[in-house]
Amino acid sequence: MQDQLLLLFPLGAGLAALVVAFFRYFWIKKQETGADRLQEIAAAIRAGAMAFLAREYKVIVLFAAAVTMVLVLGEQGYERLVAVSFLVGALMSALAGFVGMRAATQANVRTAHAAERGLVPALTVAFNGGSVMGLSVVGFGILGLSALFLVYSRVFGSEVQVLNGLVIPIISGYSMGASSIALFARVGGGIFTKGADVGADLVGKVEAGIPEDDPRNPAVIADNVGDNVGDVAGLGSDLCESYIGAIIGSVVLGGALGSFRLAILPLLIAGVGIIASIIGTFFVRTREGGHPQKALNLGSFVAAGLMLLFTYPAVFWILSPEQGLVVTPLGLFLAVLSGLVAGVLVGIITEYYTGDGKKPVLAVARSSHTGTATNIIAGIEVGMQSTGLPVIVLGLATYLAYLAAGLYGIAIAAVGMLSTVGYQVSVDAYGPIADNAGGLAEMAKLDPEVRMRTDKLDAVGNTTAAIGKGFAIGSATFTALSLFVAYEEAAGLPGIDITQPKVIVGVLMGAMLPYVFSSFVIGAVGRAAFAMIEEVRRQFRSIKGLLEGKEKPDYVACVDIATKAAIREMIIPGLSAVVIPPLVGYLGGAEMLGGLLVGAMVSAVMLALFMANAGGAWDNAKKYIEGGAYGGKGSESHKAAVVGDTVGDPFKDTAGPAMDIVIKLMSVVSLVIAPNLR
Repeated sequence: MQDQLLLLFPLGAGLAALVVAFFRYFWIKKQETGADRLQEIAAAIRAGAMAFLAREYKVIVLFAAAVTMVLVLGEQGYERLVAVSFLVGALMSALAGFVGMRAATQANVRTAHAAERGLVPALTVAFNGGSVMGLSVVGFGILGLSALFLVYSRVFGSEVQVLNGLVIPIISGYSMGASSIALFARVGGGIFTKGADVGADLVGKVEAGIPEDDPRNPAVIADNVGDNVGDVAGLGSDLCESYIGAIIGSVVLGGALGSFRLAILPLLIAGVGIIASIIGTFFVRTREGGHPQKALNLGSFVAAGLMLLFTYPAVFWILSPEQGLVVTPLGLFLAVLSGLVAGVLVGIITEYYTGDGKKPVLAVARSSHTGTATNIIAGIEVGMQSTGLPVIVLGLATYLAYLAAGLYGIAIAAVGMLSTVGYQVSVDAYGPIADNAGGLAEMAKLDPEVRMRTDKLDAVGNTTAAIGKGFAIGSATFTALSLFVAYEEAAGLPGIDITQPKVIVGVLMGAMLPYVFSSFVIGAVGRAAFAMIEEVRRQFRSIKGLLEGKEKPDYVACVDIATKAAIREMIIPGLSAVVIPPLVGYLGGAEMLGGLLVGAMVSAVMLALFMANAGGAWDNAKKYIEGGAYGGKGSESHKAAVVGDTVGDPFKDTAGPAMDIVIKLMSVVSLVIAPNLR
């Protein structure tokens, strides 16, 4: 009973995060919105974003209902409780995306207006808007998980045989629910935003020669709507799922070690991380003329430092009453440290390869001077090269975590890496808010100085988004490893023998899946962009006086095209990650499914790092040229950089971010069905 009461701490930390997010949301709403023209455009973006989300969630509800029905009709009695956990996890993930987008669509117009006063007020509004998303992700994620764990453990008891045999499989359903919604939200939102973005850029910038976010471009509202549905709502569901998946993996292994306290330790560490993240958000401040990246880095270092400071005594206090543990408190603290340090290092490496003004980005920009082909070659080079150091860091961290606390230590390292995700998501969500603010400033024809300030915030946002993806990919590696070990336990496998034909077939199939999945997603963006390009060209031809600014374009038609394409195209990729593991498991056996998980994990991590970093480098290379280098806007170098950025868009914002969700969703689905494969 006393051990179960420890769950009140993460429960309280989750509530605290939601309370702070609530107050920040209403602080944002109190800020001034600026001129009528600014409010009018912002209202159109908000309406488009919410309309898309409503249509997307209708499809997701049908999917969730189908999965729930399958679980309810299952032969095992516990599967009905898995269905309950699945629904709660899906609801928490969906709420995180919904609340974040509501805040972002309120903060974008207020950031644009604040930029009229200076960089500092614009940064304050944009970051506070992002922090609503960040704190909602951790708040909803930990709240639902802690509540379910508390209820189930009180009902079924905390004995080892019950914990392993009942509570943990039920809790795994929570992760499956969050992962399923995250995959649909990320893929659907990514197809929408990049289909609109590619269409707007290729016809507007390259063909018509008009600036980005020019109100004459019919796709410009759809592009700004896409920033919210893909980079905010999709991002929120994505990182909520990453957070939950990391915790679940270590909960499962903690229960397998026969200790209730080891099973709930990840929840307690996550609670500590929430408190550290909340405090870190108060340290984001700069002065006029300062660099926003330094302000955001300060908050990150404060959150990470406080996390370590709080975790050290907490681990010793929580585990001190336990006797005969196979892991030590010091070992677990070192595992948390290895994960947290690995996360910071992956972030630093990502910033180097994708950061504004960094050597790789400058090399991509310089290559644009000789044409589109050399720009694309340079971006691919940067993306491939960027997989090296992060993988070495993740490998070392995995090994050190294993030495410190065994396989459980690897799982705890994932929790350590994502312990301050509340802060990291706040920084990530700030980026699309700043991007939207720049678009609003352009469309409302505010002073050019305003656009310069928002562009400065946006350039930092590109880097922070890439860092966030690096965190998600890194944690996915740790989490997938821990879920794989849990799968072996649940399926009754002594190990996976790579020399067995079934296992080899599974590994090859798993290595192939991320590429085929990515092809579906990238192809979907291409098809959506094709439809968007045709519509923009049609309007330029048929609406007389549009390019002269005498007539208004039909923005609604472009939003509708992007919405229909995203809803239609997200279904097959979304279903594949859920359907394939059961097919392989039931037809090929537990060993083949184990091989599938190994192959998918290795392949997806490399592909995700490559696509995320190549896309980030292309994007900031374009922005560097737009700042005046190599002829500036409208030059041949700029046109080449725009094409490179367009190629990178589905890489970094659709297919790449979906990879970490795919491997975790496949692992969790495999874990849920594992008892039936014995």
